[in-house]
Amino acid sequence: MNSNKLGARKWTVLVLFGLIGQIAWTIENMYLNVFMYKTITTEPSAIAWMVALSAAVATLATILMGALSDKLGKRKIFMSVGYIIWGLSIVAFAFISKDNVSLLFPNAKVATIVTVTVALMILLDCVMTYIGSTANDATFYAWVNDATNEHNRGGAEGLLATMPLIGMLVVFGALDFLTKSGNWLAFFGIVGGVVTISGIVGLFLVKDEAKPKEGNYWKDIIYGFTPKNIKNNWLLYVIFSAVCVLGIAQQVFIPYFIIYFEQYIGILDYALLLGGILILASLISFVAGLLVNKFGKKFLLIPSTIIYVLGMLALFFLGLYLKDNMTLTIILTLICGTLMMGAYLAALVPLNALARDVMPKGRAGAFSGVRMVFFVLIPMIVGPFIGSTIIENGGAGQFVGDMGVEYIPIPHIFLAGSIIAIFTFIPIYFILRTNISKYQMSRNEANLSNEN
Repeated sequence: MNSNKLGARKWTVLVLFGLIGQIAWTIENMYLNVFMYKTITTEPSAIAWMVALSAAVATLATILMGALSDKLGKRKIFMSVGYIIWGLSIVAFAFISKDNVSLLFPNAKVATIVTVTVALMILLDCVMTYIGSTANDATFYAWVNDATNEHNRGGAEGLLATMPLIGMLVVFGALDFLTKSGNWLAFFGIVGGVVTISGIVGLFLVKDEAKPKEGNYWKDIIYGFTPKNIKNNWLLYVIFSAVCVLGIAQQVFIPYFIIYFEQYIGILDYALLLGGILILASLISFVAGLLVNKFGKKFLLIPSTIIYVLGMLALFFLGLYLKDNMTLTIILTLICGTLMMGAYLAALVPLNALARDVMPKGRAGAFSGVRMVFFVLIPMIVGPFIGSTIIENGGAGQFVGDMGVEYIPIPHIFLAGSIIAIFTFIPIYFILRTNISKYQMSRNEANLSNEN
């Protein structure tokens, strides 16, 4: 029984690297968008390009570094040193501004200054993302796979699934006031410092759970992308596809989430509203982990997806018809937002746990690259551009400001997300009709034959 207990050290690593990593990703996924919108340009396409290119870099980093960590059998050095450098790269954002760029190009036109500043912003975001993905998506994800087993992954996944929302809650509650006052130096400095310190702590806390893997590094990189291995591990790709569709739906509105509530709805204290949503949704996610452990990993797939779709539809109608009734809008947004985000996390708990169960042993690092294609690359390229297209072509989201035509996110991004999420039921159908135990036996035989 002891082998099924994670122990205090592992739980501490899960909390530390899981939470601090998600705080850093909150900055990358949400507050860099706000930083871009408030200090550089309101063009939603600029945010979409930043999100898309960082997603591509994140996927590349995870593919290359995940396989390398498998090869070396070392996660600790990539996790800990990676977090140290990751934090320093976050601090660097405080020094990107149109004023600093204008000092470099004193005779340049305003449009040129904006373009150069956007380019520098995206470049630094890509650098930060490569480092963060190496430390978090590639090696921390693989370490979790090494450190857990099929008996305790439900609880671990339930905990980790809450971390994105808790990370956002921490940033909203403790640091959002800095962004409202325009004190971006302190904002990026505090977050970057915390990430760096967590990496230093990890040097003493993390223990490698994997053994060095023999074989060709480049073959390991393409292992999960070859037709033979896709066929042998088809259920893993179906599970990843379900997460991918859920992610596309979310990425239609998530990059513009804070901007929407502040600029369109007019909730200046949006941090309180979003904080309430995050706390309640995190509780739902934790309960989902317990339910998965008790009733099985397929138990929540259909109901959580249905609630996710309905939650986004509700937010669309709230923004469309109740904008002028602020009190009622806030109350109903709290309820619907909680159900929507909680259902999204509740769906991820069993999907992530199932993915780990059917993951080929010793291939967690190699498959973390495949995972990134489905979890990050596709959603973060497709979703934000759908959202930006809706915003730019929706008349209600345009107004004339100091820099010409400026844009505000509109409720239709939630409608688009709900329509996309409906397609999640296609991979869910195949997941539900598959006997996992029989699949694992046949898959293991196929992979053994393939290795030989």
